[in-house]
Amino acid sequence: MPWVFVLIWSTGFVVARYAMPHAPPLGFLSLRFALSVLCFLVWVALVRAVWPAGRDQWMHLAVSGVLMHAGYLGGVWSAVKLGIGAGTVALLVGLQPVLTAFWLTTTTSGQARATRREWLGLLLGLVGLALVLGGKFGIGEVTPWNLSLAVLALLSITIGTLYQKRFVAPCDVRTANCVQLLAALAVSLPFAWFEDEAMRWHPELIGALAWSVLVLSLGGSSLLYLLIQRGAATQVASLLYLVPPCTALLAWLLFGESFTATMLLGLVITVAGVAMVVKAPAAPPQ
Repeated sequence: MPWVFVLIWSTGFVVARYAMPHAPPLGFLSLRFALSVLCFLVWVALVRAVWPAGRDQWMHLAVSGVLMHAGYLGGVWSAVKLGIGAGTVALLVGLQPVLTAFWLTTTTSGQARATRREWLGLLLGLVGLALVLGGKFGIGEVTPWNLSLAVLALLSITIGTLYQKRFVAPCDVRTANCVQLLAALAVSLPFAWFEDEAMRWHPELIGALAWSVLVLSLGGSSLLYLLIQRGAATQVASLLYLVPPCTALLAWLLFGESFTATMLLGLVITVAGVAMVVKAPAAPPQ
């Protein structure tokens, strides 16, 4: 299941590159969320899945859904719309394991602290990211605006993962995803009304929409929910540091995204740094 999740999650950035020349980001995502909800409702009705119990559970699912779908996807797809490459945004969002590990090591019962290995991993990750972004800024791919949107996506997926692990009780993955996507739709749709661009029903857009609904929402989101539910937050986050190299390879093969030797070195350094943070041994209590 983890390896399938990594492959599916990596295609999300590629699909954004296919779709964004033909549609506004939030309008596309609102349609994706709506169609995904309909599919989940059919699935739930067929198997008679149990809905979450209690108002608090619905509220927690809604908050995590807004963060992990509306905030994360809205940031990624808007950044891609404004010109950032699929591989670059995947690398930025791939810093999630670092943020997750540092949050947990500095907040667990007030006793844990970041180790030297974790600080070194963070430093390596930032150095590698600077190498990649430096080249992207030089060719105009990365701008302050699309970089800010990518950072918004990074913060949303990090906080959303931690929030879900902390507050969402185990429940049926189909009904849980349905609630999360409904909340994401409620937040995304009002913003979509302010987008001026109309959808152009190009074959690439139709294919991207079908893949987004059937594979990414029904498959990828369900796998992410199960992984968070069954494993520790850092273990789930550790899977995501495999996404940037997969996405960079796909983007190079499909779109010919430029990737110099310096950028490749930066990618390797960043992935190594993230791996050091996630796999670092726990610090002794103070």
